[in-house]
Amino acid sequence: MSRPPSLSYKGLPVPYIAAWSNERLPEPAVVQAADGIAFEDAVGANGHAQGRGTAGVLWKRWALRQGDGAALFDVAHAPRQKRAMRKLLCQVCGGPSDENEQGRLWLLEDYRGVDGWPEREVTVHPPLCLTCVPLAARLCPHLRDRAVAVRARRVFLDGVYGTVYASSRGPFPVPVGKEVVFPDDWRRKWTVGAQLAATLMDVTVFDLDELGMGPAAREAASA
Repeated sequence: MSRPPSLSYKGLPVPYIAAWSNERLPEPAVVQAADGIAFEDAVGANGHAQGRGTAGVLWKRWALRQGDGAALFDVAHAPRQKRAMRKLLCQVCGGPSDENEQGRLWLLEDYRGVDGWPEREVTVHPPLCLTCVPLAARLCPHLRDRAVAVRARRVFLDGVYGTVYASSRGPFPVPVGKEVVFPDDWRRKWTVGAQLAATLMDVTVFDLDELGMGPAAREAASA
């Protein structure tokens, strides 16, 4: 059985994947390298970036000091977010997420008016356990008042969300926006990753009320 989050800040439970202010690290400059971009302090003698992660992505740097400082509810801590995605852990408590014959449980922003949604939806929010659904629906800035529950039978961890850069005439590349890039996208080596992204398939939609987690349950969870 999953457990509620053990850390709180100003009376509010803090999700497992949320960052804390004292986990921030000084950010080195992003420079152009022979194979895309690199952090200024990690360019090898051959001009290539050092310390790349999976599939050639540079990852935003974080310290591991969970609970230290102020809780940053709207900022994901990249190492914990990646761990939750890879192990399919609950984003709130860090325990096992819920799964049944219809698949793994996720909360998504509600786009049921979009044709074909939510099949092949791409999300950076890890799954959830049943215990933590009301907390996530109530407290997550991205889900508050517009959350819908889904179950996905198939989950592909195939994307990286982060800041994409473009080359310039000088040593410093130009940030062009924040996007999800996939394995076949050459821009992976021009991206500073912030979160893993999952593509959900064979998806079934539920109302939170169907799970017994309507407005009253969400209100009680945040009390």
